[in-house]
Amino acid sequence: MKTQKTIRAALLGFGTVGGGVYKLLVRRKDELADKTGASMEIGAVLVHNIHKKREGVDPALLTDDFEKIVNDPSIAIVIEVMGGIEPARTMILRALQFGKNVVTANKDLIAVHGGELLAAAKENGVDLLFEAAVAGGIPIIRPLKQCLAGNELSDVVGIVNGTTNYILTKMFEENKDFDEALERAKELGYAEADPTADIEGLDAGRKVAILASTAFHSPVVFDDVYTEGITKISSSDIKYAKEFECVIKLLGIARERRGQMEAYVCPMLLPEDHPLATVRGSFNAVFVHGDAVDDVMFYGRGAGEFPTASAVVGDVIDVMRNMEYGCMGRIGCGCYRSVPVKKFRDVKNKFFIRMQVTNRPGVLASIAGELGRHKVSISKVVQKVITKGSAELVIVTEEVKEYHMSEALEDLKRLEAVQEVSSVIRSY
Repeated sequence: MKTQKTIRAALLGFGTVGGGVYKLLVRRKDELADKTGASMEIGAVLVHNIHKKREGVDPALLTDDFEKIVNDPSIAIVIEVMGGIEPARTMILRALQFGKNVVTANKDLIAVHGGELLAAAKENGVDLLFEAAVAGGIPIIRPLKQCLAGNELSDVVGIVNGTTNYILTKMFEENKDFDEALERAKELGYAEADPTADIEGLDAGRKVAILASTAFHSPVVFDDVYTEGITKISSSDIKYAKEFECVIKLLGIARERRGQMEAYVCPMLLPEDHPLATVRGSFNAVFVHGDAVDDVMFYGRGAGEFPTASAVVGDVIDVMRNMEYGCMGRIGCGCYRSVPVKKFRDVKNKFFIRMQVTNRPGVLASIAGELGRHKVSISKVVQKVITKGSAELVIVTEEVKEYHMSEALEDLKRLEAVQEVSSVIRSY
């Protein structure tokens, strides 16, 4: 009978996700052996303060010295759940160079330095897996790399930030304004004390960079992704969305069109019959279109202690299996193409424009003329009188390049009849 070997791992970080990973590895200890053919043992946990009590963890495992981990030949897997760029980047590079497999949940790092880290993993013949870096517990990186590998993918569109989706859901369903919905999100722990990364679209932008690189086999970094947040969405915009049988969602969009990629994040009016329109509260979803599979959607919890830990532990199991069969590094970067990312100014979108105008004859004609001069075609106009001298005008356009729309808006603001451009939201 074959003697079952033990694979030792080290955790870097023991916050919410790190604690969840530790608990799940302990809970699944017997099943891990059955699923992988090897047993798992946590050999060290890197923390800032080794004197802080951590319930359920043997204090002897705690260390604040990364060098002890990287120089320990018995540790074969490093699980990084600290977050941030440094020192995580340096630690992961060192671990890979020492021949250790790495599992990480670090979207900030992968979105900026993923190419460098994956190259180091390849050079050293080890695994670097990062399923938990996008959409928490929802499997999406592995499906893109493996299950959908027989497809030529053209679209990956997602709601990949639970905080903003919760806020927009509250605004839409309970008629709350933005500030009120944000405060509620903070109370429930969905939003950080400083929610900038979420509400300004930065968190989603990092995930879009990772998704685009994975789906289209060409490197995309965070700086390639245009980001726009939800802070300007008002209750008036929500009312019009309902009138147009739409919802408003913060969408992360990655597309390939005619040899160029598009990668951006922004709030969009989404028809209520689109599958992503039904994604409520703090849930996430990623919608994928492939030439063979057609449309598929992955839905679930996008963050949290155990959903994220689920993805991390799934990667750990994959690494353990690869170690058992001597096939580490079998699925690496996958970026074998070089597809340029289109400048956002050249991307085409439809637009919803809400403005306050002087209520007199000829105003609509002058606005339509100005839009037409910038190659902006109108598909719908709604005008509602607010006061005797002022009206609220809503225009929905056909697809137009971003820079044409931007130039048109600048000229519209100069028209005497336009008192204010209140909202500009793209339409999916």
